[in-house]
Amino acid sequence: MRDAEFFRRWMTAAAAAVEREADRLTELDSPIGDADHGSNLLRGFTAVLAALDAEAPAAPGEVLQLAGRTLISTVGGASGPLYGTLLRRTGKALGEASEVSDAELRKALYAGVAAVAQLGGAAPGDKTMLDALVPGVAALGTSYGAAGDAAEQGAVATAPMQARKGRASYLGERSIGHQDPGATSSALLLRALADVAVSDGALSDGGAA
Repeated sequence: MRDAEFFRRWMTAAAAAVEREADRLTELDSPIGDADHGSNLLRGFTAVLAALDAEAPAAPGEVLQLAGRTLISTVGGASGPLYGTLLRRTGKALGEASEVSDAELRKALYAGVAAVAQLGGAAPGDKTMLDALVPGVAALGTSYGAAGDAAEQGAVATAPMQARKGRASYLGERSIGHQDPGATSSALLLRALADVAVSDGALSDGGAA
């Protein structure tokens, strides 16, 4: 079972990954976006950690809902609403329970991903964060490590795609050949989840089927 501390560690690991990869995310965003994806997410996740320290939510769902609200209020462009919706909707689906199972987390993440798809009007293959999130969450049924791997592979697979949604879609065929920054940062989020789960012990990586 996963308690609030597990989810705090997930957000802390995600923030560390964003800080480490911020320059790369911005570099990926430069040719097909506004060249601010890394800096925006870094600001947002820094604020998330501060909010979690200040409020100390006691339930997993509360951790993610607070993180989502913070991202919406601090991250500019489309990233704030999309990431905020992912975490808020996942947190809402987890409810007020003090502990949640891996299966409950997987089900809640599906709800979060569906909310992102609805908000952005996108689907896998459109060269967006969904190209990492959808296969990543699906692979949670195998293991947390598999989820991280699938998300990373999904992000890499966006490079030959032509963007059909978001800022990059305005470029048409010129978006081909560039890895999507949103998919890349989404893969960081799921890899951070996998790393925290594995750090809890080998038995924790048995999948969220």
